[in-house]
Amino acid sequence: MHHDDTTPKLFGLLAEFDSATAIVNAARRTREAGYTKIDAYSPFPIHEMDEALKLKRTKLPWLVLGGGLTGMLGGFGLQYWAAVIQYPLNIGGRPMASWPSFIIPAFETTILLASLTAVIGMIALNGLPMPYHPVFNVPQFGNASGDRFFLSIETTDAKFDLAATRAFLDGLNPLGVSDIAA
Repeated sequence: MHHDDTTPKLFGLLAEFDSATAIVNAARRTREAGYTKIDAYSPFPIHEMDEALKLKRTKLPWLVLGGGLTGMLGGFGLQYWAAVIQYPLNIGGRPMASWPSFIIPAFETTILLASLTAVIGMIALNGLPMPYHPVFNVPQFGNASGDRFFLSIETTDAKFDLAATRAFLDGLNPLGVSDIAA
């Protein structure tokens, strides 16, 4: 006998709050309770949230520095190759490798590669484009861009137990707790 299970798979639980202070306190308590696979959603940036969720610093500044240095060395190297190696023309008795004349184009290639690295790095590190995320399945989540704040705990968290996690989230005094279908 074949049994067809139409119950949607659970991605996690989503708690809804009505203020930034409430979600920051809830995120802090959730982290202190030992949950690690948590995320917060709000209609505007909340600077205390990074500390409350214990988020790691981004690698983006190091990527931009690497892109900028690569651009500088590439721009300088290209000019050196063109002026000294490939097309050496001695005009007016000037030295072939006249580095002061190489500064402006090298600066421009520094800015070009640093900015491109910043854009591409941000897109890659943020996991974009992400046209779908399971939290979009929760009808109340539409208010995340307006006036509501949400805290999610994923089922992949080592401490996740459906009943215990739901009871924990209810103890944070949210407006409501919803299942997130995968």
